[in-house]
Amino acid sequence: MQNEKNRTRAVTDVIIILVLTILTGTILIIACGANPADAYALFFRGIFGTKAGFTEIFVKACPLILTGLGCAVAYRTGFFNIGAEGQFYVGAMITTIIALNLTAVPGILRLILALAAGFVAGGLWALIAAVFKAKFNISEIIVTIMLNYIAINFLGYAVRSFLMDPEGNVPQSAKIDKSVQLGNLIPATRFHAGILIAVACVFVVWFFLDKTTMGYELRAVGLNKRGSACNGISVMKNIVLSAFLSGGLSAVAGGIEVLATQKKLLEGISANCGYTAVLIALVAFNHPIGVLIVAVLYSAMQVGASSMQRQMGVPSSIVNILIGVVVVLILARELFHKIKIRNNKEKGGRA
Repeated sequence: MQNEKNRTRAVTDVIIILVLTILTGTILIIACGANPADAYALFFRGIFGTKAGFTEIFVKACPLILTGLGCAVAYRTGFFNIGAEGQFYVGAMITTIIALNLTAVPGILRLILALAAGFVAGGLWALIAAVFKAKFNISEIIVTIMLNYIAINFLGYAVRSFLMDPEGNVPQSAKIDKSVQLGNLIPATRFHAGILIAVACVFVVWFFLDKTTMGYELRAVGLNKRGSACNGISVMKNIVLSAFLSGGLSAVAGGIEVLATQKKLLEGISANCGYTAVLIALVAFNHPIGVLIVAVLYSAMQVGASSMQRQMGVPSSIVNILIGVVVVLILARELFHKIKIRNNKEKGGRA
């Protein structure tokens, strides 16, 4: 009976959040001087109107899925990683270095080595914040934000110096050899093999967190550090492990962006997906399958909003505003239910 009530409440809350989000979007469209009906028609036409438009959803979702997964893994352990952006950049740089320089290694093996090296480098980059938190109790939020600045600016330095294309004068690397690229799977689109890697990672992370002993320990530490320690679970070990996995997943997103989408390393390669990943993970309640769904929906909104902007002049930044509204509504929902539960307990105690 209680489970049925919880399901009903959850469905009701989702409907309320959806209605309020659509209402907010409609108000913003009207404020731009556009007709909401025409704008929404263009929005859905941009998503479903062409094969290229529809597949672009998954191209945009790919880095968000991996960085969102990285954030979710960390948050499930109570390690609030804001460094996915910097870890993305580290992964992109290391992947590029391996892909461009290990020319004696065959293509497919070099591709695997490049992504694996990126994963390890991103994991080690995230470990800096984990060690500071575990050893010195320094906020991982501050450390990861500072590490973001270092990684982003170092990439800018790299593409102007030792990674700059020797045959060009633009701050970017040489093009990645075709044998090392993650090729497109659907002709006349940008739908690439990296998307399949991202989806595979979703199910691997889900299985790891929900079906293994190590995953159980990670979740236990996130729920109750003191209780976990009293039951023999190493809090420090699990924080370090979650940070490493989190950084590694975000770094793989950077590697795939280089090998599949851009085919080279350049400044601003992430399009701020590392910061967006924080919102993706929060909206998905840090669940791997939820991250996949939210990332795809967010990307669909981006593709649809771009269509509105091109044809009606409605700013695509509306999508980011609506995502912010959704996060605020979800937090308000959680706060409301916590207050309700506390009031019910207080009434029961007085009775």
